[in-house]
Amino acid sequence: MVLRYVEDKFNDQHIQTLQATFLNKKLNIGGKRINLAIWDTAGQERFHALGPIYYRMSNGAILVYDITDEDSFQKVKNWVKELKKMLGSEICLSIAGNKVDLDKERNVPVEVAEEYAKAVGAIHFHTSAKQNLGIEELFLELTQRMMERAQALELQKANELTRTNSMRRNIVIVDEDEPAPPTRSCCGT
Repeated sequence: MVLRYVEDKFNDQHIQTLQATFLNKKLNIGGKRINLAIWDTAGQERFHALGPIYYRMSNGAILVYDITDEDSFQKVKNWVKELKKMLGSEICLSIAGNKVDLDKERNVPVEVAEEYAKAVGAIHFHTSAKQNLGIEELFLELTQRMMERAQALELQKANELTRTNSMRRNIVIVDEDEPAPPTRSCCGT
């Protein structure tokens, strides 16, 4: 899926991701230059301990399951719990039901997947890396949400700083043992 997005390539012989692969994608969204640093990590249990190395500073995650494999969907649920535990609820999540080109072999009902995604604050996408369906939309939507979240956090920090500075200006310490300082008029006399 990442290879399709970044390089517009698909390989029928592609084996599962082992450990992790790193790719970059440069975008221009709303006049802003964005550089996506994408880690494609292995979802298999034997690589699970390596996950935090790759996602510890992440702003977003795409959790991919195979619509023909119920077990892969269950593993997505475990990843959601881990990401929220490690990164908090601020992480932007997307869940992708991949291989929609094999819809006749589907084992994960659409309604179940979409309901779960909604319950955990994620957005669900239907994708096919093979047919290049929904891939661009998936990454673009997640990128836009990450940008909005970053802007909201910056605004929140700015508001907190303003509020803190305002409170500092309004705090007056009165020491009963010291004489009151002389008051001044606006002209300094």
